[in-house]
Amino acid sequence: MIVSPKAASLRAREICALAPIVPVLVVNDVAAARPLAKALIAGGLRSLEVTLRTPASLEAIRIMSGVPDGHVGAGTLITPEDVQSTKEAGATFGVSPGATDELLAACETEGLPLLPGAATASEAMRLLARGYDMLKFFPAEASGGVSALKAIGGPLPQISFCPTGGVSAANAGSYLVQKNVVCVGGSWVAPNDLIAVGDWAGIETLARDAAQLEVCK
Repeated sequence: MIVSPKAASLRAREICALAPIVPVLVVNDVAAARPLAKALIAGGLRSLEVTLRTPASLEAIRIMSGVPDGHVGAGTLITPEDVQSTKEAGATFGVSPGATDELLAACETEGLPLLPGAATASEAMRLLARGYDMLKFFPAEASGGVSALKAIGGPLPQISFCPTGGVSAANAGSYLVQKNVVCVGGSWVAPNDLIAVGDWAGIETLARDAAQLEVCK
């Protein structure tokens, strides 16, 4: 079913608003997919971004999509082929580091709500002109961090962001207090060392702490 940019942004905003943190996940072993998703969701983080950076990513999306109460999205969408394969795997939303006309058209045609990436005012304006007003600010820290978001928010108050890239437990709060930030994306809630040893209780604790961060407006 075709989705319009406006409807896509509305759905992306709803998914982003479920918790202050969207875990950005790199899954190397499909055996970890289900317990990882269960731990994060139990901790209160219901929207999960599985990046397309490993051979296990598509199968991880399939498995995680079967865990109750979660919303599993595909990150690092680059091509129309990425969109089709992740939609078939069960992804309910997509995230991209940037945006091309081809990628946007593919997501709209496949009915996959997209959180498209933007790092500058010009990129944000082009997406807004197409109908997208819920964007990923990436790479957040390298692009100026909170100061850049404040500056962009002045002339473009109608756009909201999910900053990702260099966001950590230490600086997440400074992003979440910004008026144009709905949530942040981060990998610290599912560190590789805890995944490697199957410390799902430890990951649930990290998720629970992250879920308690306040989005202050």
